[in-house]
Amino acid sequence: MARGKVVSQEEYETLAALRYHLRQFLRFSEDAAKQVGLAPQQHQALLTIKGFPERDCVTISELAERLQIKHQSAVGLVNRLVAQDLVVRQSATEDRRQVYITLTSRGSEPVVGVDRRAPRGTSPDARDVSGPARPDRVSPPNIGYCVTSRRVLM
Repeated sequence: MARGKVVSQEEYETLAALRYHLRQFLRFSEDAAKQVGLAPQQHQALLTIKGFPERDCVTISELAERLQIKHQSAVGLVNRLVAQDLVVRQSATEDRRQVYITLTSRGSEPVVGVDRRAPRGTSPDARDVSGPARPDRVSPPNIGYCVTSRRVLM
């Protein structure tokens, strides 16, 4: 808040309601993820990959940004997902240092299963979320396997 600006009671009530609805949704997501044998952060990672704009893979850095975690935490999370055969990682063909993460068919199942059970009113509509949904750069360099805009890059 800007210094000196008085916050009205109505603004506090709106913020409190927003936080309450966010918490309801997060609690539902956490519980549903646990019911299918996933840690909540694992489910969020799978959902991030599945819902990434215009392609079906993400970099470790993109995943870390979307989950708001440190890069090394994202690496550990991906290691656990790879060990469970939920995602695969592959180096880019042009720059082997760049690693892309994509869902396996097994990794897609929990995303669909948990999100279809969202109770009415707890599944946020992306149109209601303010701020940019798309990152500045969504098209990866030639990586050999990633699907962008439903076309496979070769």
